[in-house]
Amino acid sequence: MEPRRPTKPAAEEEGPMEACEVTRLQEELLWAALSSTSPRDACRAAAVSPAFRVAADSDALWACFLPCGRDLPPLADGESTPCRKKDLFLRLSGSPVLLPCGLVSMWLDRETGARCYMVPARELSIGWGTLADSRFSESAELRLVSWQYIRGKIHSKMLSQGSAYSVYMVYKLANDSYGLTDGYYGQELPVQKASVSVGGTHQTRKVCLQPNPQRSRRRNYHAALPRKRADGWIELELGEFICEGHEYGDVSFGLSEMNDLRRKNGLIVQGIEIRHKI
Repeated sequence: MEPRRPTKPAAEEEGPMEACEVTRLQEELLWAALSSTSPRDACRAAAVSPAFRVAADSDALWACFLPCGRDLPPLADGESTPCRKKDLFLRLSGSPVLLPCGLVSMWLDRETGARCYMVPARELSIGWGTLADSRFSESAELRLVSWQYIRGKIHSKMLSQGSAYSVYMVYKLANDSYGLTDGYYGQELPVQKASVSVGGTHQTRKVCLQPNPQRSRRRNYHAALPRKRADGWIELELGEFICEGHEYGDVSFGLSEMNDLRRKNGLIVQGIEIRHKI
């Protein structure tokens, strides 16, 4: 009797294209499925199969990750708008663009597409601050003040609903700064109060402007510390919140120190950033 020949798996008999059920789906279904994920996941899906690659590059998909027409910020004068939606997303997530008001700048978080903002010093309420040059507009420098007061706000409708955000003050310390990061006569380093309010929620935290307060670690020191950035500025997290979508009003944030009346000098504030929380 002739030995029985082993049968081939169904996938081999049908061929690779027939075996991949994804290829049977219409492109509209694929990009509709990808639109419920995130820009990062959409880029990863492009490596799954040629069918996913086509859907992951479609304008219909990337239009879902971009702000709607009225919220789409204009690019700088002389800068042409990319034809492909994916290229436009990469442009808006690559560097900030100024909004029509000419002060507040916006960019998209590359991983999630959430809208992020920089509220510059000119748009903040800063007690006893003087203006100086900065990256997008003027920064403000506190000179010879006895108390600190920095407040700002942004309307919740400008943010991406359902996204978690962190609020950062971006600043530098002048070479002649004092009273902001130095203890007096062996005292602990100065501590400021940061606050973030949205809807009926109000949170505060203790913060310190000194990026690396080694001396403070000799004692029980409970305050959030800043970090130095690659661009030369320092950022300090003031708080965090979630844009639920049902609140309609301002998100307020700020930094203050009004109990310590010793003279302070040399805090240079670029602005306050509202970024998608990692």
